[in-house]
Amino acid sequence: MCSGRVDLSHLFRAFSNGIDGVFIGGCHLKECNYVTQGNYHALNLVLLSKRIMKHIGLNPDRLRIEFMSSGEGNLFARAVDDFVKTVREAGPLGISEGLDRETLELNLKAVSRLIPYIRLVESERLRAHFETQDQFKAFYASDEFERLFKELIADKLAIGQIMALLQEKPLSTGEISEILGLSQSDVSKHLNNSAKQGLVRYEENQKRFAL
Repeated sequence: MCSGRVDLSHLFRAFSNGIDGVFIGGCHLKECNYVTQGNYHALNLVLLSKRIMKHIGLNPDRLRIEFMSSGEGNLFARAVDDFVKTVREAGPLGISEGLDRETLELNLKAVSRLIPYIRLVESERLRAHFETQDQFKAFYASDEFERLFKELIADKLAIGQIMALLQEKPLSTGEISEILGLSQSDVSKHLNNSAKQGLVRYEENQKRFAL
């Protein structure tokens, strides 16, 4: 299968099912067997996914992509062995990151629900076009990408996390802020915007927000 067919849903479904690490092997860049340059798409996808993982508190090293040909069995074996070592050192998903099970599930659920939207902005606003892997990494580490990530994804993820919390029970701004590690001003902004859209309501008697 072409590495270009790997989708965000594949990656985050694996983590949602408790997989501790995901390894993707693709053809060398500029050597696509299918003439679609799908390996460039896979590299974009992995670097974006790593940033999302970092944002929700997961170790980005749990996801790796390596490029090699079908004749480079020794390289494949070394890459997999090194990745397995990295994942073993990281430990079980969420535990070494200090995330309890409920928080981990909440964060992954928020990402999974947002995947159709992330696919859209990735293809229209975030997909980079460079020649080398180092150039891709430089872009995803740049201030420009951080600005786009916050504008296009981070705020939407925060709203998704808030909605997931409110599915369980009504909560105050302070309680949501403490659970998600967001500032109360950011939580208030997201709640006010959601209230204008009719997604949440403020229960005056409880001093809490509810769906």
